[in-house]
Amino acid sequence: MQTSEITYRAGKRTLLEDISISISPGEVTAIIGPNAAGKSTFLKLLAGDMKPTSGSISLNGIELADWTPQSLSLFRSVMPQASTLTFPFTAKEVVGLGRLPHQKGESSKLTNDIVLEVLEWSGTRHLADRLYTTLSGGEKQRIDFARAISQVWQPVNKCSRYLLLDEPTSSLDLSRQHETLQRICAFAQDNVATIVVLHDLNLAAHYADRILVLSDGCSAGWGSPKDVLTSDLIGSTFGLSVIVSEHPQYLGPLIIPNPNPIPERVNNYP
Repeated sequence: MQTSEITYRAGKRTLLEDISISISPGEVTAIIGPNAAGKSTFLKLLAGDMKPTSGSISLNGIELADWTPQSLSLFRSVMPQASTLTFPFTAKEVVGLGRLPHQKGESSKLTNDIVLEVLEWSGTRHLADRLYTTLSGGEKQRIDFARAISQVWQPVNKCSRYLLLDEPTSSLDLSRQHETLQRICAFAQDNVATIVVLHDLNLAAHYADRILVLSDGCSAGWGSPKDVLTSDLIGSTFGLSVIVSEHPQYLGPLIIPNPNPIPERVNNYP
């Protein structure tokens, strides 16, 4: 996947400007940045849900705009930031929705087998018969992740696969965050180009092969975690003083916040 000078405008507002990156199968790319930096907008452009105002995006050597939605859905899967599903489906049925693009060439038995494999692989088999609407926020997020995985569980026509995840760990506890990102990395190794929006810089540092830093719709940094996650870049992008050291157990940066103290409240009332 390649983007060349991507710009996106909504009315008179420029939400993204001149973003050029290359994403390779087998790698995990993290997109980080402050709130309203353009992360979700960029992911929607990569998914083909929106069209750039200028610039181009290519997928498997073909312009993204030239793929039909049906063809694209065979090898590109998206997990949005929040699910709006309100139907009383079971968790297993929700995961099965990921197989809908493959219905024509897939038997019901194969679909069922894949769904069960994905539930087992994602650690959510115990939720299979629960109604999705009764799950906790974290459980829903884990099922949404499994649904996205099921869509690109197997390669189609030897095409590289693409997994786009918008904040897949935002509702998860500490253990589940790492568990999910470990699964993301393992899945990426099966020739899957994976793009994940994250807010936790240490998670991005630990699990991403490359990081894109967005700030006010522009690229503030692009490269390996070690090259990108410097104290100067983080300070200028996030407005927070940090200490960046080397993680004691793996060769990568460890970000330690060093915030200024909040001024004490002054009560001027009698």
